[in-house]
Amino acid sequence: MQKVRDRDESMIYPCIDLLGGKVVQLVQGKAENKKVEIEDYDELIKKFKPFGSIQLIDLDAAMGKGNNYLLIKEILKKIECRVGGGIRTVAKAKEVLGLGAIKVIIGSSVFYKENGDYKINNDFLNNLIQKIPKEKIIIAIDSIKQEIVIKGWKENTGLNIFKTAKYLESYCSEFLATYVDKEGMLQGTDLDFFKKLANTTKNQITAAGGITTLKEIKELEKININSALGMAIYTNKIDLRELLNI
Repeated sequence: MQKVRDRDESMIYPCIDLLGGKVVQLVQGKAENKKVEIEDYDELIKKFKPFGSIQLIDLDAAMGKGNNYLLIKEILKKIECRVGGGIRTVAKAKEVLGLGAIKVIIGSSVFYKENGDYKINNDFLNNLIQKIPKEKIIIAIDSIKQEIVIKGWKENTGLNIFKTAKYLESYCSEFLATYVDKEGMLQGTDLDFFKKLANTTKNQITAAGGITTLKEIKELEKININSALGMAIYTNKIDLRELLNI
């Protein structure tokens, strides 16, 4: 395979999602909709090395059902990773960065529920950026029907993604925006949605959820949006060698 992509380009991040100690790909984040299950993560890392960095997500931790912490430690020794899933305290974020993660992805802790309504957790965010450089923080703004979902996409906050992104941009350097409506379905993503999001915030955006073709990746690159790829590369809908030549 060819050389690592230039960091000045929009980036492509192959995804490793961990569930029960295995690499998986789920449809819309539902464990019962498991489409891919792989035990040999070393072989994946070899394939993903030319991309420079990967996105590593602990689904068990995200869902509050245990964690894959020991496995994450091993993977971090072998490849550069942005790590997310269940990072709900500043101490945990610092620990993961200390293990070698280049960035941490924070999701559920950004929000809290009060009197039945979800709100933004300003106290947590202010503490976070006091202890961790903003450049190391990615906030996950995953959505269904344009409303942010958390806790492994199991709870809908009712918060509009576009308004929330604008509010949160001072607390991070980047957003991970998963279009859960199409996640893992191999039906394509919603480019208009991501164009609107790019016009909403000055922060870098990494798009995920339903990206299925090289054409979609190129369209996202035109508006300086990164692509996080899972199901499409695990099912060979997109060839890794072709990705490196974009």
